[in-house]
Amino acid sequence: MASALQQDLKKLKSLAYRRHEYSEDDIRRYHALLKKKGPEVMAPLTKLHRWMLVPVTLWPIHLQPVFVACMDTIEAGKPLDLEMEFLIAQLHEPPGEEACHVVAEHERLVWKGGYESLVNTAAKFDSIQNDAERNPDFLREWKEIKAQWDVKQFTDSKGIIRRSLTGERNLRARFWVEWSDPKERFQAVFDLFCHRWNLYGMEKGKPLVMKLSVNLTAYGTMIFIPAYWSFDAKRDVRWDAVTKLHRARALKKQGEGLAENAAKRRSDSKKLKKLDAEAKKLKLRGETRHAFLCKGLGLDERTDPKRLARLRNTTRTTHKGG
Repeated sequence: MASALQQDLKKLKSLAYRRHEYSEDDIRRYHALLKKKGPEVMAPLTKLHRWMLVPVTLWPIHLQPVFVACMDTIEAGKPLDLEMEFLIAQLHEPPGEEACHVVAEHERLVWKGGYESLVNTAAKFDSIQNDAERNPDFLREWKEIKAQWDVKQFTDSKGIIRRSLTGERNLRARFWVEWSDPKERFQAVFDLFCHRWNLYGMEKGKPLVMKLSVNLTAYGTMIFIPAYWSFDAKRDVRWDAVTKLHRARALKKQGEGLAENAAKRRSDSKKLKKLDAEAKKLKLRGETRHAFLCKGLGLDERTDPKRLARLRNTTRTTHKGG
């Protein structure tokens, strides 16, 4: 049987964005510390360790530096500070295996720029992409940019130059242009170039036209429709696939919440039955009785009486169903 470390590394290698290259050393270090310090000392890192094996799309913040900082502290023989403990407490439990599997598959497609499983736009997009590549005005403007700047210094490891991103509600991490900075001058010009030609970037002279796309984020599912796109809601999006992707993490989370709420309602309804009996013995009436019941249930006295009535109905329904 594979060791816990081997199982973690196997899972890490299955994730997109070359996660194993960035995280393998940290996972190995965690298991070495676990062996050296013991489960009790490493207990505060248990939840962070599980998150390290979750698709990064679902990460609410960049958790790797947090994980490393905690290991640094423990390796030095020190306790985690109160703020770090608070941060870890705020981090909810990672999604289940099923949700992670669905999201990991989606990440691998997005990593390759493939949204075909979610949208029906291949023919429409290919036509627009081909037109952009042959457009003489586009070619001329790109040539002019290259004459002004050595564009190679702005490319990433894949040879891609990307425009500045926009986010939810059109909030932008980069918006102010510091004209005294040569890199920001280029970025400003490049952003306008991409806006004019509907691009998200350039790859070795090839225009990367924006696609209709569906992406998961830690906070929700975003559907991006490029401004130039003639959108057909019925034909362009595979809504069944989008719904399945969105529900991959939502269903279990809501299901757990519903189960917890149902259990609390049953508990409160039983408690209310006893409180009702006690109020009857004490001959409490009206507002005094309502205040007594609310106090017993830990509710505000201003709670709507209809809420208590629904709790009584829960008791009856429970008894009916056995």
